[in-house]
Amino acid sequence: MLASQRRSVILELLEEAGAVKVSDLVERLGVSDMTIRRDIDRLSGDGLVERVHGGALAVDGERSSDEPGFSAKSLLQRVQKQAIARAAAARVEPGSAIGISAGTTTYELARAVADIPGLTVVTNSMPVAQLLHETGALGQTVVLTGGIRTPSDALVGPVAVSSLRSLHVDILFLGAHGYEARAGLTTPNLVESETNRALVAAARRVCVLADSSKWGIVGLSTFAELRDVDVFVTDTGLSERGRAALSEIVGTLELTRP
Repeated sequence: MLASQRRSVILELLEEAGAVKVSDLVERLGVSDMTIRRDIDRLSGDGLVERVHGGALAVDGERSSDEPGFSAKSLLQRVQKQAIARAAAARVEPGSAIGISAGTTTYELARAVADIPGLTVVTNSMPVAQLLHETGALGQTVVLTGGIRTPSDALVGPVAVSSLRSLHVDILFLGAHGYEARAGLTTPNLVESETNRALVAAARRVCVLADSSKWGIVGLSTFAELRDVDVFVTDTGLSERGRAALSEIVGTLELTRP
């Protein structure tokens, strides 16, 4: 099992039980005590767990200004993100111009569309641009905005916003730190919020990709209202309350089964 897979299992167990013991993880994952402690140290450094003697605790709550890094977020809800990305990718036609915002779910979307020929992809995500540069189909063009790099590997700020003002895409695939009926789509990064607004303004249609764990999370800044969303793709783990709220506000709600 890869290190990223082990850490994903640890996070899932913490989500279920609230605490884990090193000894239990050693037995469950079949690795050494030292390996588990290194995994916990890494997760603790990313702000995803609280390290304690003999194990780890789930982190209490989430502050509106917290912004985990790209690597840390990529460990969470991986199966759900991949299912969401595959469903959203079905809306991409060869030869179209699409936007892909920064984020781990939108990164999975980039994987899913990498073999579609003739795409023009506008993105402010360094990982997305690198992925498509290395594996993209023949005839794909990637336009990477400039800007300042954030912890989530997004390029943001005046340079990014300025470049987006003159661009137009058929559909934007947009991620979010959190979403909620009143607050809409939010992020803890004020400058990233401004850049996301510019991405939305450049798109004829907006498709949001966000797993069910983000429902009810409100970041510091709103960058789009739910009524601005044409298609919202999430997973079947979304609560009944969340389903009812989204169904009433967004254009189309699509639920994927991981």
